Amino acid sequence: MGKDVIVACDFSSAEAVYSFLDKFEGERKPFVKIGMELFYAEGPDIVRQIKRRGHRIFLDLKLHDIPNTVKKAMEVLSALDVDICNLHAAGTMAMMEAALEGLTRPDGTRPLLIAVTQLTSTDQHSMERDLLIREPMDQVVLHYASNAKKAGLDGVVCSPREAQVVHECLGRSFLTVTPGIRFADGDNGDQKRVMTPAEAKKIGSDYIVVGRPITGAADPVAAYERCVAEFADA
Repeated sequence: MGKDVIVACDFSSAEAVYSFLDKFEGERKPFVKIGMELFYAEGPDIVRQIKRRGHRIFLDLKLHDIPNTVKKAMEVLSALDVDICNLHAAGTMAMMEAALEGLTRPDGTRPLLIAVTQLTSTDQHSMERDLLIREPMDQVVLHYASNAKKAGLDGVVCSPREAQVVHECLGRSFLTVTPGIRFADGDNGDQKRVMTPAEAKKIGSDYIVVGRPITGAADPVAAYERCVAEFADA
């Protein structure tokens, strides 16, 4: 599976996201991420409408609940024909296995399912202080990733700083989807564990998720093309 840039469409309304996507008419249609803000504002129809426009979709709802609840939720999401879904690896292997079962359609097809390891806004200090997790960040991420692979998932969401060790230990075919991407001349915002697109490419990320450096740019199309050139183009 080739490398690609996923644009985080963290907008609060359908009008805002359509206005943004209209800028790419006649251009390469970006792979987009629909997160909680947009999904909760507009409901599942926003997924259907963006899919009809020809975009691949990463539905980023980070499910985390008891196994049966997550299984039932994934059964609903499987009908939306998205390309990637996710959940929190902290929900246990039983939850991940139930999610995979719920996401798989009667004909055996399903979207890719990936697990969030640790959010890129979390650093070692906050993980120890707030979550009482004392192990080093890379070991925690690798443990969560290993559980996800054992549960049958396709990959993980991790910071680009952990993508290399995940691939080294779990194989190249186990996907790493990495947010926390900023241009070298950009602002890190609330992200703690960040890399540039070029750095993420070098260490082996399969997908990078980029939000504000593209959606907040004066010229979003140019920013997207720059990101693709640095990360995905040969």
